[in-house]
Amino acid sequence: MEFLPIAASVVFLISIILVITGWVDSVIAALGGILLMVFIGVYSDVDAFKIVDWNVIFILLSIWIISGYFGRSGVPDFLSALMLKLSKGNVAFFVTSIGMLAGFVSMLIDNVVVVIMFAPVIFHACRKFGFPAFAPVLFVGLCANFMGTAMLLGDLPPQMLHSVSGIEFWGFIWHSGRPSSFFILSISYIITCGVFYFIFLKKYKGIRMDVASIKEKPSDHITDKPFAIVTCGVFLLTILAMAFRPFFGYHLGFIAMWGAIFLILFFELFGKHFTVKTPNVEHVLAELDWRAIGFYVALFALVGGLEHAGVIKMVTNQITPIIQKSLILGSTALYWISAPIVGIVEHDAYILTLLYVIRDLGKDTGMNPWPLYWMLLWAGTLGSNLTVAGAPALFVAKNLGEKEDQRTVSLKEFLGITAPFVIISLISCYIPAMLIWVIPFAK
Repeated sequence: MEFLPIAASVVFLISIILVITGWVDSVIAALGGILLMVFIGVYSDVDAFKIVDWNVIFILLSIWIISGYFGRSGVPDFLSALMLKLSKGNVAFFVTSIGMLAGFVSMLIDNVVVVIMFAPVIFHACRKFGFPAFAPVLFVGLCANFMGTAMLLGDLPPQMLHSVSGIEFWGFIWHSGRPSSFFILSISYIITCGVFYFIFLKKYKGIRMDVASIKEKPSDHITDKPFAIVTCGVFLLTILAMAFRPFFGYHLGFIAMWGAIFLILFFELFGKHFTVKTPNVEHVLAELDWRAIGFYVALFALVGGLEHAGVIKMVTNQITPIIQKSLILGSTALYWISAPIVGIVEHDAYILTLLYVIRDLGKDTGMNPWPLYWMLLWAGTLGSNLTVAGAPALFVAKNLGEKEDQRTVSLKEFLGITAPFVIISLISCYIPAMLIWVIPFAK
């Protein structure tokens, strides 16, 4: 192996170890890794900047701005009160139901945004009834990251699959005469959430929420209905515009930025007509989680260094001979090797690289690539729930949970939640995936 691939791998591993263990601030660890890669010649400083997917960054910034107004609308408190009433005081049911709802919403909205949307719902209940917020908000992050691949609009991996293979919206529901991503992931999702309901029953044993003491109706939490209508309306229109992006021809980040700017300008001009105190531009920008943005930018560039040095391509070349020999063995290897890799590697770059490998493999050998496409996509999504390096949604959830509880969570406590979640979801997805998508196509 040449010097650059070895050097890039070492720098990356050191950076990821620092990110996962928390010995050094995550942003500093990732940025330090980028500086070292530039210094040793993996790529230039300009290349490091270009590797970052700035379209994604602008999507995050814009939707986060809109979410800031959404948080003031009273809708999160309305959802919290509604779920509290349905839970009848059962903390495990409340936490599980909020998580499940977050997962299904993430089929259409970016998972990081979903965490930001639902975190206030969790915090409202935790403050009122006095139980820690970290585990519930992390569960929301895990659920939000789970279902993003179920449909075309929810996350980057399905959009990358669309780019490589040409699959359209309905292909994620039914493809090649059989149920595809939505059904397979829904089965695994329901099983995983069901298991965690019993885990939460044990965790919150003896804790009850006095729902009867809540006199107000859920709708009473929306104190300024016009404000809520405007905020939710702009949010919905922005998401719809992003969903129908092909008709407009603009990048998603550009569309999202229009929604954010419109909302800021609208309340700058007409904010005095609402009873809810609307923030000025400085306050809106100050509320953004710039630390998370910095980490996401750095992570793109850090993983890009592996791509630039040819490390990811070398890994995929080791998998190709196995796939060519046996579809069942190859799919199994692809699934169970990818899952732990994306647990420590930001999964988007890894998935995109392997999608092209599978496409070329299908062209060269005549093999049906769809079993491999799906196994990669599902393993890449579910496995990424292991650490904050694999899923930025977990990074945001961890930050929010620690800030709410005013403490630093240990790696052991973090993995004590994420590792069981990943194992259960991978097993419950692997079985129907093999039965429906691999074995029928195996020779």
